[in-house]
Amino acid sequence: MRICLAISTLLWLIMTLLDVLQVLAFRSDVDLGISSVVPVLIMDFFFVFVVLFYRLRITKVESTDFIDYLWRVFAIGLIATLVSLALGLFKNSIADSALANNPFLEEVLYSIRFGLISVFLISTFTVWKKLILYQKSKRLVIWWNVFESVILLSIFFNLTGGELQTSDLFKVLFGVITLMALILSANLKWVAYLNFKQKWKSILLILLITIYLGYFFTSIYVPGAESMDILRSIDNLFIVSLFIFLLFYSIFSLLVILFNLPTSSVFEKKMEEAINFQRLSQSIQQGENENQIFDILLTSSMSAVFVEAGWLEIARKGNTEPEVRRKNLSPTNRLEVVEQIKVSKQKTVLKNPLSKATEQDQILVIFKKSNFRSVLIVPLIIQGKVAGHMYLLNELSDGFNKEMINIINTFASQASISIENFRLLGEALENERYKKELNIAKKVQRALLPVNLDHDSTFQIHAFTQAPDEVGGDYYDTFKLSDHRFVVVIGDVSGKGTSAAFHMSQMKGIFQSLVQLDLPPDQFLILANRALSDCLEKTSFITLSYFVIDTENKSVEYSRAGHCPTLFYSSQKSSSEFLENKGLGLGILRNDTFRNYVFVNKLTFQKDDIIVLYTDGISEASNHNGEEFGYDRMKKILTDNAKRDAVSIQKIFIEKLFEFCEEKNLNDDYTIVVIKFN
Repeated sequence: MRICLAISTLLWLIMTLLDVLQVLAFRSDVDLGISSVVPVLIMDFFFVFVVLFYRLRITKVESTDFIDYLWRVFAIGLIATLVSLALGLFKNSIADSALANNPFLEEVLYSIRFGLISVFLISTFTVWKKLILYQKSKRLVIWWNVFESVILLSIFFNLTGGELQTSDLFKVLFGVITLMALILSANLKWVAYLNFKQKWKSILLILLITIYLGYFFTSIYVPGAESMDILRSIDNLFIVSLFIFLLFYSIFSLLVILFNLPTSSVFEKKMEEAINFQRLSQSIQQGENENQIFDILLTSSMSAVFVEAGWLEIARKGNTEPEVRRKNLSPTNRLEVVEQIKVSKQKTVLKNPLSKATEQDQILVIFKKSNFRSVLIVPLIIQGKVAGHMYLLNELSDGFNKEMINIINTFASQASISIENFRLLGEALENERYKKELNIAKKVQRALLPVNLDHDSTFQIHAFTQAPDEVGGDYYDTFKLSDHRFVVVIGDVSGKGTSAAFHMSQMKGIFQSLVQLDLPPDQFLILANRALSDCLEKTSFITLSYFVIDTENKSVEYSRAGHCPTLFYSSQKSSSEFLENKGLGLGILRNDTFRNYVFVNKLTFQKDDIIVLYTDGISEASNHNGEEFGYDRMKKILTDNAKRDAVSIQKIFIEKLFEFCEEKNLNDDYTIVVIKFN
């Protein structure tokens, strides 16, 4: 860039010197012996190196502030205008002196003005290019490249020797340039990204730039009458073309901004509403399934940023390799791009403002030798984790600007939210399926509990059970050994839910197998403990109470394996008490030492005596103050209602329990079995 600046300055000095020498030779009627082509070539190469200087300079500017670009043009035009006006004032100040008519001074002043105006025109042309290609497509880039090539070639038109006023070639080229300038001047997409305040600044700056162009055109292309004949007109297609194009684009920009000015505040409001809607839509399910959402994301992103191809890499559970969804790209080309990404040294990390995790950053990769010159890699974040990546391929090395990246972020974010909602919906459906299966399990478990309890006319028996979950671990059952001997059992599996229900079903099978052997209560518990030791989880155990009722002898033999103490009402004493007896839960000791903790107890019953069997869900149920239902309350309820039948006693127990807990949904399984002797 510095070399171009130095060479262009040197060429301008040489061009000025040659003009002075030509004036001197003209006045002295002397032939300098210099070909007429030489000054023309020097001027042409001066234009070339000024163009190169500003092209190199503009590529180093990464600002996306359009006001900054316009300000650069305004500043250069202001300097050129001030210098031009200063030269005019200087010339007017010496109008009455002999120096005013000095042709050498006039030539130098003209050369200074011509150089400054050329610099202004070329710098403005370069900035206008940046604005036109802001939201670019492949077709637009082709149009501009053709137009720019014609403009640059027009620098050397003066080598043809033809004059602009009479040359047919000039008329053709000028017509083509004018037509293309009109077409390109319609590319004003950058105006849409200006807010209300920026548009007012743009109007002021562009208006001043337009005034500069008009002033410079009149001062250089239509010189004053006092100028020499050789300076009457500028036969330079390049300068004329620049004036025409820059003037067209300035006027078009000014008009478009003015027409958009009344709607700026409304547009900004709508943009704000769109952002708020996007945030709101995070809670709304979008799309029908993941594949459709991914396809919509890829297609929409490619269309929004004018890219030619792309693909998605999606991580799936259970697959070591990601799933690939391509568009306008063959598998071979995709693998080639992947390899180029790995070896490319031009990678730019674009930080994700919503996350500090580096794996959630976007990456922009530039290729030097490839059909595609740039790749934007966008991570897809689902539930805070990277679930895949989107690759967008552009044939241009600088094909992604800030607005494009913001659009892609919005699309990716919305797609991720939709996929997350879809997965949550899938989980909800899966949970619903599990719930249905649990309901089936509940029905199966209910089928394991007896509907009709074995008994004869000498006693009543009624049971009730309920679990807080779909299934529970409480168990009760009966079995008729003979016409006057009956077995009643009640148990409670440690834990809750499906595991407890599974162990309850195991207990059911063991009971049905062993009870038919007509074993004493202690032998039943010993064999049951041995059977459960092989199938029960090490962390699980079962409490159990086993009763054998002999209605002929009016006696009850029972053993307790760590279960709740039995509540007994004596009609003779008209009082209730808990039958205390020792015992260890099944599965706690899984060897022969278990028999040392099993005892047989016996009691006799009379008419209207009552036995209440229950699980700890009832005795340990608590209210909002943390107070337990407790044994004393149970004794009182039984004593107060002893004259009722078994069904009524059971219902009163449950009603009092709900009343005490102030709710019908308890935290544990609760089961009660009421036996009343007639």
